[in-house]
Amino acid sequence: MTGPESLPPAIADFFDATNLSDRDRFLAAFTADAVLDDWGRSFHGHDGIATWNENENMGVQSHFEVEGFTETNGVYAVAIAVTGHGYNGGGTMAFALEGDRISRVDITG
Repeated sequence: MTGPESLPPAIADFFDATNLSDRDRFLAAFTADAVLDDWGRSFHGHDGIATWNENENMGVQSHFEVEGFTETNGVYAVAIAVTGHGYNGGGTMAFALEGDRISRVDITG
């Protein structure tokens, strides 16, 4: 497992922007047609991801601690600890990139 300092910039921005409540920086990390899947609930494009962000992420003051990650075939599995006024606990988020932006996030636990 590799430390958070070596995450690709877009993935680091996902976490840093959340922790700083920087909505513009958060959305800028994604491609225009990105998909975020949160336990089977899919959010598409910037509008869908912005809705998820308001209801499940920044809107409930989520804070992420990256515990490490692995990369396999271009997919980054990031181990996290989450605190805030929504979900609290550990989990994994899998990120795929297209160029220098996030094209897909799968939250599976």
